[in-house]
Amino acid sequence: MFVLGRLLEGLAFVADNVLTLYMWILVISALLSWVSPDPRNPIVQFLHAVTWPVLYQIRRRLPVTYGGIDLSPVVAIFGVVVIEYVLVTSLQDVALRLRAL
Repeated sequence: MFVLGRLLEGLAFVADNVLTLYMWILVISALLSWVSPDPRNPIVQFLHAVTWPVLYQIRRRLPVTYGGIDLSPVVAIFGVVVIEYVLVTSLQDVALRLRAL
């Protein structure tokens, strides 16, 4: 059980870092939308490709435009933080219990 606990602890660490990275990608994408960057730039294309599916689903399901300002990145960041907290702490708790066996 010790090895399985360590494996889950590593998985929690990776999930935490991936979700934190995605949160920062959302922040950078939102900030870039204010300055209207060149759409042919590979970095802009990458940010758009990574964030568009999530932001599109939020925009489609919720009215997140207020006074012409798109608040879907805020909703997405909030969702990522909640998922990160629930997933990572749950995996860490299970890993700790398995290591204690």
